[in-house]
Amino acid sequence: MNLSRVVITGVGLTAPNGNNLQEFRNALLEQKSGITEKEVRFMGKIPVGECNFDEEKHQKKKMRRRGTRVGSISVYCAKEALDDASISLAQTDLSRIGIYLGITEHGPVETEEELFQFYKNNGEDPKLWTHHHNPRTVANNPAGEVSLNLGITGPHYTIGAACAAGNMGIIQAVQMLQLGEVDLALAGGVSESSNSFGNHVSFMAQGALADNPADQSMASKPLDKDRNGIVISEGGAIYTLERLEDAIARGAKIYGEIVGYHSNSDATDFVLPNPTRQLECMKAAIAKAKINKTEIDIVNLHATGTQMGDIQEMKGIIEMFADSPTTRVNCTKGLIGHSMGAAGALELAGNLPSFSDNLIHPCHKIDNLDPECAFDGLVLDKAVTREVNYILNSSFGMLGINSVLIVKKYHNN
Repeated sequence: MNLSRVVITGVGLTAPNGNNLQEFRNALLEQKSGITEKEVRFMGKIPVGECNFDEEKHQKKKMRRRGTRVGSISVYCAKEALDDASISLAQTDLSRIGIYLGITEHGPVETEEELFQFYKNNGEDPKLWTHHHNPRTVANNPAGEVSLNLGITGPHYTIGAACAAGNMGIIQAVQMLQLGEVDLALAGGVSESSNSFGNHVSFMAQGALADNPADQSMASKPLDKDRNGIVISEGGAIYTLERLEDAIARGAKIYGEIVGYHSNSDATDFVLPNPTRQLECMKAAIAKAKINKTEIDIVNLHATGTQMGDIQEMKGIIEMFADSPTTRVNCTKGLIGHSMGAAGALELAGNLPSFSDNLIHPCHKIDNLDPECAFDGLVLDKAVTREVNYILNSSFGMLGINSVLIVKKYHNN
């Protein structure tokens, strides 16, 4: 079966340390943290990753009031991706555009606030419950808000895949393009998780919420022996994806080609990752890309900063790439925190410019590398200069969902 090749022609994003690809890339190269301290209801001041983008750049005030924070993130990133791809919606068949967004969860931010007001200020009067609750909390909300705000009439839905969701949104789009269901796709992942009290307190209950009172901007410490958990962040990254022949026909710039992907399940534990299943996922994606593992130039880790999660992931990486001396490994969450459903898509964006600038961005500043996470290929103190042809982007999530994407540098020939 001959399937069309699928390429990335536009990128729109917002992260705690940048509101477009160039800002984000520069921050990663400079090891600039976007993590700050925020007062969270009932918890006091804790480290979080918050985005600072213009909510009304692509969205009217009325639509923002009726919608959600993650909806505004989605609209912003989607329109930025279209603009970056030089696509005019006025000259495009809107029924042939699909919207596929990965999410970890949706609805707790709105529900928590409404419940708080219900008990605190509204005298437990159900008549004061907002009539906007249902459309704000349905699972398809983030993708639906993109459709409503941009007038796109093709399919829209979200893919719930925990913290593997960013990759899964892209995988879904690739499949829909290859099946001919759509001609253009807006795909990636989004999250508003940092605004949910429940998310923070749940990780705290698990003993997995990061804290570094001396400098909260450095609270997220994946691979560091002194790491103590996750910093929860918000953010989004949405890509414009097209079939290669369509991109060439309109003279589009091409960031890269998606040549391999895979997803599987651990089936072992609610939260503890399984390195064997992660290894299998990487192997399957590489096989689909029809390359050798030694051709992988960059591996971006999921690396959240939990004690066992990082160790388990590195077991798989070491087994997979110990005999691949040219493969370099980096991670991103030490600088932006864990943006949950957006993580995989954002982290891919951080590495995508390597195809053109020949730089591999370093991890955050690791003061005390955990011996159980040590690997010769880790990019630690500064960027590595070298030609990059293949990026492997890995994202893993609770309940044992694993996803891997492989993106190739596009050559005109």
